[in-house]
Amino acid sequence: MAYFYFDFRDINKQNRRDLLPSLITQLSDQSNRHCDILNDLYFRHGSGAQKPSEDELIQCLKDMLTLPDQQPVYLVIDALDESPDTSGMPSPREQVLDLMKELVDLSSPNLRLCVTSRPEIDIRRALEPLTSLRVSLHEQSGQKQNIVDYVTSVVQSDAKMGRWRDEDKNLVIETLSEREDGM
Repeated sequence: MAYFYFDFRDINKQNRRDLLPSLITQLSDQSNRHCDILNDLYFRHGSGAQKPSEDELIQCLKDMLTLPDQQPVYLVIDALDESPDTSGMPSPREQVLDLMKELVDLSSPNLRLCVTSRPEIDIRRALEPLTSLRVSLHEQSGQKQNIVDYVTSVVQSDAKMGRWRDEDKNLVIETLSEREDGM
């Protein structure tokens, strides 16, 4: 299993160039066969003297994922919506979405891919044709209640907000709860 969390606050966790080494390193740490693939890449690049290209990193990951006779490999890609959808061509997010398509297109019987994101339209358009199962927490009433409960607990427990009038606290809770889809 390998996991990557995109984070808009961390410049080193926003694009495909950050995702690839993280997944490759995690997988190679768990399997001698995966480690051998990474070692080959390392030695082909002067024992680490040169950086591999993104294409070489993608191929390294694909080689790991398509090894014959291996146990299922789980890749969890969390908060994909936090990868920037900037005006670059292609944007960092588009590059990650392209990678997800490439991984699905491998048709590796042992690959299990889980991608989480807010329901951004570009992400939905790219991933929906690739999925065998889709779960939306944004459409669940329990999720909405969890958000209301969380906002209420923060408002009630915050020392500065504790001095506010009850009407103002309720207004904050109602306003944020009505807009929970944007949280």
